[in-house]
Amino acid sequence: MSENLQTRSDISLPKGLMDEIERVCKERKFNSDKKEKLIELVKRTYSTSSFEPGEAIGIISAQSISEPATQMTMRTFHFAGSVGVQVTLGLPRLIEIFDAKKEPATPMMTLYLKKKYNNKSSSESLAEKITERKLRSFIKTISLDLTSKKIKILLKKMKKSEFKEIVLKLNKKFKRLSIKGKEDKIIVGSRDKELTIKDLQKIKKKLLDSCVSGIAEIRNSLVLKEGEDWVIKTFGSNFLKIIEFDEIDMTRSYTNNIYEMANVLGIEAARSTVIKEINSTMKQQGLDIDYRHIMLVADIMTFSGEVRPIGRYGIAGMKSSVLTRAGFEETIKHLVRASVRHDEDNFDAIFDNVMVNQQVPVGTGMFELIAKLGEE
Repeated sequence: MSENLQTRSDISLPKGLMDEIERVCKERKFNSDKKEKLIELVKRTYSTSSFEPGEAIGIISAQSISEPATQMTMRTFHFAGSVGVQVTLGLPRLIEIFDAKKEPATPMMTLYLKKKYNNKSSSESLAEKITERKLRSFIKTISLDLTSKKIKILLKKMKKSEFKEIVLKLNKKFKRLSIKGKEDKIIVGSRDKELTIKDLQKIKKKLLDSCVSGIAEIRNSLVLKEGEDWVIKTFGSNFLKIIEFDEIDMTRSYTNNIYEMANVLGIEAARSTVIKEINSTMKQQGLDIDYRHIMLVADIMTFSGEVRPIGRYGIAGMKSSVLTRAGFEETIKHLVRASVRHDEDNFDAIFDNVMVNQQVPVGTGMFELIAKLGEE
């Protein structure tokens, strides 16, 4: 970029930047000279962060991300805290993000607490409260009574309130069954028909796998201190249920499941998650990428209002140019479909112009220069 552009002082800064400059100047009690110097520095940085008309920023962004990605490892490793859960990192995690997988291989939530609950005891208490516990973890013995066609469950010693809560949850989940609890015993039978041995075996399996405490899908949780914050990392994700807890600071908490973020908090939250996940995945591998290139990829994945993968069933398959679509993996399908539909290609994109050896519409190829030359 030219020196003239870098040192221009007539650049108009966005209102948000000017407001931030005013806030910093007021906070640090800058005089007029220092304020002018700060504004000049911000303008210079802002101008060098701009791109020129006609620059192929899409290709540059793709190269900026894909080249460092070739240096990434294919491994996964245990999460800090040694709770025995493998966390997907490196190239496999990056592929998950770009392919917009409906469910990550390792769904996780990072939960921040409100100021009132931002301490060790509250965070540990909440972590225990939200961790899923299945009925099997409370059972002492379970047996099938083939004479009365019922299932008899003997639970471990617990508080009466906990026992009542377990019976209540089982009744809500299995409405067609008769579930009665007394002291530490639960008797399960049928309300309307006699159960066969096969039915009893199926019901037994479902009972053992039923979530009776905590939040379903949150298999484990870990409390960590990050700076001044006590943070809960969960293995498994159920963001819709988590937001019901008053202790959670929803302005900072998030899940690595992009679709879940989109469904619960909206497409902008999903966009922020894509940016955060790509950035953190790269940083974990010691790779540094221009933040604006990551933002561009996130914008492309979410601009339609839905999360779309970058691939033949997502962004690449949505291209308006027939030849551009045909040049990505499924050539025959796109050409045949275009011929049947009488589609036209206007050669507005880069790839289709390269294919037919025409000047590409980037840089100086975006315009024609007409000059009126004087007589010699």
